[in-house]
Amino acid sequence: MKKMLIGVAVSFMTLLMADASIPTSDLKGSRDLAYLKRYEGSMIIAFQHKRFDRFVLPLAALKADKGKRDGKNNIYFAPETSKALEGEHTRVVYLLPPERTPLEVIKNYEEEILSGGGKILFECEKSECGGDAHRTTSGGGGEMSLSMFLQTEEDVKGYNKVFSNGYCALTSRINDQHYLTAELPSDNLFLSVLTYQVTDSSFCKAFKDRTIAVVDAVEIKAREQKMVVIKAEEMNQKINDEGMIALYGIYFDTDKAVIKAESKPTLDEIAKMLEQNPQQKILVVGHTDNEGSFEYNKGLSQRRAEAVVERLVGAYGISPKRLRSTGVSYACPVASNSSEEGRAKNRRVVLVGE
Repeated sequence: MKKMLIGVAVSFMTLLMADASIPTSDLKGSRDLAYLKRYEGSMIIAFQHKRFDRFVLPLAALKADKGKRDGKNNIYFAPETSKALEGEHTRVVYLLPPERTPLEVIKNYEEEILSGGGKILFECEKSECGGDAHRTTSGGGGEMSLSMFLQTEEDVKGYNKVFSNGYCALTSRINDQHYLTAELPSDNLFLSVLTYQVTDSSFCKAFKDRTIAVVDAVEIKAREQKMVVIKAEEMNQKINDEGMIALYGIYFDTDKAVIKAESKPTLDEIAKMLEQNPQQKILVVGHTDNEGSFEYNKGLSQRRAEAVVERLVGAYGISPKRLRSTGVSYACPVASNSSEEGRAKNRRVVLVGE
């Protein structure tokens, strides 16, 4: 009991001492985007770069899906219209100089984008953006925010230490948010720019009343084909030896059960395996990560498994009597869902021998 009380006291003192600090230089290892200037006098306080990533670009205000919850039990919000992007993703988070408003900052970004030949796809401000307009990525049991839709708190923690400048900027309570999405056609590039004012006066009080700009840039690029397609013979051997095989070569549109064209090599091999083994029957099992509620992902994983069965029957002539489908949501993870890498491993299709 004494040890527990001491631990609680230490944690409480850590929170009391936690605070952001006003930087005098950019975060080490960070850089500006080559195609978009920074606002004069601002400092980079968080930076993330991924050679290949998925990013959903809002093209309309967020709307509630009251039958769906995110991983922190918030009512799920998503834009009615969006564009799913895949390519090189860079996120740069800036702390603006004092007395610069979110509106002033985003108007400067808008002017810079238009002057560079870009076009604005969507704009909103404050509560009209949808969701909780006073939250960033942190919090549960309420409504999702625009910040939460753009990136989860778990992802934020992945490249920011707790109570670091970046963490404070991306998890604090906020006011006066402004947002735009844009396209730079000549660069095959899409931009998301979110500005807001920090209102936190407790744990990140150094940033209170300061404006933050969060810039996401996605340069559309094809994914490098590094994975060797699993051959029919190997699939069959694995199912005979272990009863199942996990496949990562079947791709779906984000949050949908639409099979992408790049899935064809893996589907070809599944069909070949079934043709070579005419007595074989398989159960196609869809698996997801834990983004969203269990029930929502149960339905999504089921629809994706059904889509695979339908493709094998319709495109390859496999008898439907040899195939069954089911979805298990995120009930059987093979990695932690706390990082994008782990979630990617959990999104898979598994073939089980029957």
